[in-house]
Amino acid sequence: MLAKLDPVVKRVLIVDPNPHAARLLTDIMKGLGSRDVVVQPDEKRAMMAAAELEPGLVFTERTGEGLDGESLARALRRSDMNCRRAPIIMITADATARTILGARDSGVHEFLRKPFTSADLFKRVENVAIKPRDWVEAVGYIGPDRRRFNSGEFSGAGKRKADRPATGAAGMAEAKDQAMRILGAALDQFDSDPMQAVRAIREQAATLKMLAMKVSDSRLAVAVGALEVSMAAGPPTKATLAAPIGTLLAMHQVAPVARAG
Repeated sequence: MLAKLDPVVKRVLIVDPNPHAARLLTDIMKGLGSRDVVVQPDEKRAMMAAAELEPGLVFTERTGEGLDGESLARALRRSDMNCRRAPIIMITADATARTILGARDSGVHEFLRKPFTSADLFKRVENVAIKPRDWVEAVGYIGPDRRRFNSGEFSGAGKRKADRPATGAAGMAEAKDQAMRILGAALDQFDSDPMQAVRAIREQAATLKMLAMKVSDSRLAVAVGALEVSMAAGPPTKATLAAPIGTLLAMHQVAPVARAG
C-alpha cells in the first residue's frame, strides 16, 4: 500500500503556524514514506516553498496569522506551478458545514477535523493518492470535481448515490456535457479573467478531442480542430473564440452556464 502512496507523499508541504501540530503531522507523514517535508507558517512563504519543492501533497490549516487556507488553495490552483494540481488536505478544529463547503469550493481535495487519529489521516491520504477525481479547469472554479467531494466529514449532496462517477458511454456523455458547459462559461467570463479563460478553453478542447477520437465523432473532431486553429493563430480574444466555441455549443445544444464543476 505504501508503494502506491509514494508518488504523492514523497514531497509534502505543510502550512501551519503551530509548530507542535506541524511536527506531529511531519512525523506521521514520514512514517508513511515522505522523504521531503517542508513546513511553512503562512500563505506567502508557503507559495514560495511550493514553487521550490513542487510538492505532491499539501496540508494546510484553515486559518492562522498570515494564513487563509482557502485563499492559499485558490492561489495555488491559479498559479503556473507544476504542483498546481497537487492534492490539498485542509485541517481545522472548526468543522462546520460552512467551512467544509468553503474548503471544497476553494479547490481542496479533503477536509480533516482536529483532533484526528493516524487512521483518519491515512484515509484522507489514501483517498487523494489512490482514488483521484477528475480535474475541473473552469474560470470560477479550478480543482477536483466538487460533485465527487469524498471527505469523511462531508455529508451533503456530493454523497448522494446519483453523484457517483458515471462509467462507459454515460461517463463520456457526462464529460462532454461538462466540457461544453465550461467552454460556454469561459467565453462568457473571458473579460473578467482572460488568462484563466484561455487555460480553461484549452483544457476543454483537449477533453473534447479525446472524446471525439474515442467515439469516432468526425464532426466533433473537426469543430474542436477549428477551435485549436483559432487559438494557435495568435493571442486568443473573446471575439476570435466566439465563432468556434459557438459552433461547438450549437452542436451540443447546451446553454452556457456561469459555474461549472
